[in-house]
Amino acid sequence: MAPPHHAVYGANQNGSVELAAQEKLQRPDVLNADDFRRQGKQVIELIADYYGGISDYPVHPNVTPGFLRKLLPTEAPACPEPDAFTSALQDVREIILPGLTHWQSPRHMAHFPASSSTVGALGEALAAGINVNPFTWAASPAGTELEMVVVDWLGKALHLPNSLLFAGGGGGTLLATTGEDILCAVVAARDQKLEQIGVGRIGDLVVYCSDQTHFALVKSARIAGIRREHFREIRTCHANMFALSPVDLHAAIKADVEAGLVPLFLCATVGTTKTAAVDPIGELCAVVAAHDVWVHVDAAYAGSALVCPEFRHVIDGVEAVDSFSMNAHKWLLVSNDCCAMWVKKPRTLIAALAVEQEVIMKDRASEGHDVVDYMDWNINLTRRFRALKLWLVLRCYGTDGLRDHIRSHVRIAQGF
Repeated sequence: MAPPHHAVYGANQNGSVELAAQEKLQRPDVLNADDFRRQGKQVIELIADYYGGISDYPVHPNVTPGFLRKLLPTEAPACPEPDAFTSALQDVREIILPGLTHWQSPRHMAHFPASSSTVGALGEALAAGINVNPFTWAASPAGTELEMVVVDWLGKALHLPNSLLFAGGGGGTLLATTGEDILCAVVAARDQKLEQIGVGRIGDLVVYCSDQTHFALVKSARIAGIRREHFREIRTCHANMFALSPVDLHAAIKADVEAGLVPLFLCATVGTTKTAAVDPIGELCAVVAAHDVWVHVDAAYAGSALVCPEFRHVIDGVEAVDSFSMNAHKWLLVSNDCCAMWVKKPRTLIAALAVEQEVIMKDRASEGHDVVDYMDWNINLTRRFRALKLWLVLRCYGTDGLRDHIRSHVRIAQGF
């Protein structure tokens, strides 16, 4: 379909507004299928060459700040050069790739490397090409329902309790990062608690974690309005393998309650960033149960290992938690970004994050059905079609293939 003809409004001699035809412009044919085939092949060849020669690059480039800005023009071109796409890809090869830290390199040992795959990368490309925004069911019915399907697939593969899955009355979604899902969980917990005790007591709410917990939690707590002095980072020690002590948590909660404060939120971690510590989920849930504390499990890194039944014991007691998250882009062959979050009571999340706006597209086909509108499950209204790449990875490697992938890494680790 050709783009719509553009027109401009102008005033006639009587001052009235009339529609005047605009001169036809030379518009780029931005979705030309032939151009896409040709340019797409060039991109695939570049990526394939990159995968084949990634070990030839130093993991971290020997550059200084400002190096790239000196090599590129200070302004965007007014008109494209001949065969601009090929020329741009040449710059990618010659000046951009050499200036990157190569996260997919087999010698990259920092952070938690993104463990992508050819299928994950192609799934990302497919989602970008289709380019839909599944923020409501009506906005993208198949996009929404595929996300619902794959979060249940993934949850079952990770041996999560049925209560966290759509199949069991819970549900899940795909977000960008752990920081985003923790913020959503804290906000849901906050609103639920304030509904019970009154909004005027927001200054009494307390959040708990260990000193190994990712700093995403402290940022989320601040954004959610938790006072800085009411953020409890409980010290851990080597004797407990840096896991959060249920005894120390009990003592902290007891002191806060006696001081008239209100315990709100506990973040337990499976595989901390600093020390890969694993908090005892079941014991911690037992400590906070009497205080109606929201328990979230951050399994961003190590959650992928749960596909292997032999590692399921690290989340013993998870049936009692309110929410759980892991990053499929950290160890499960999915490209950045893909953070999965499950909640036991989606209505609590929706109550905190939902908005009603007439401008939001609706569909009569959804009337009378309990559809999922994912814009009510997270902060952003513009959402990426992450479900597609996760679905492709699960289909193309299967749960057995993912278990083999994790087990091979574990065997490597045991050799050191």
